[in-house]
Amino acid sequence: MDNHEKQRVIKSIVPKAILKALTDGSKYAITKKNYELDVIPIYNYPFKIGREARVEHTKGDIIVKERHNFDSSTPSNDAYLVDNGKLLQISRRHCAIAAENNGYRLEDRGSACGCMVNDIKIGDEFGNNCRLKDGDIITLGSHNSNYKFQFITLES
Repeated sequence: MDNHEKQRVIKSIVPKAILKALTDGSKYAITKKNYELDVIPIYNYPFKIGREARVEHTKGDIIVKERHNFDSSTPSNDAYLVDNGKLLQISRRHCAIAAENNGYRLEDRGSACGCMVNDIKIGDEFGNNCRLKDGDIITLGSHNSNYKFQFITLES
């Protein structure tokens, strides 16, 4: 394998960015664990996030039902998170992260409880989206939400 091919393989395996879970609630919400690191890998933009609606409550445990894609439709989200709260914080179509010319943007997709970046609610000062930088803290839901993630870019 030559160096050019090796670099191509590395780019296909290494995500462009990650969302690092910062709270127990956000760690529990991740349905597909990435090597026990409590991260959500972002391989492509826009990256859509929403609530996992296919859950079953069995003897006090929450079980995520397997997703089957029997038709050719694309899923609504790239990451599905389990919202274990009695008052839901995460909407089925919550937010998206997009790449821009000089950075990134977080866009609320019409969620019921909204999003915050570094404890500033999107909508209060930004409209339905705001600029997103490496290291920013994203909260899905209201001020008392336990779903907090750090946005970390891996691209050079």
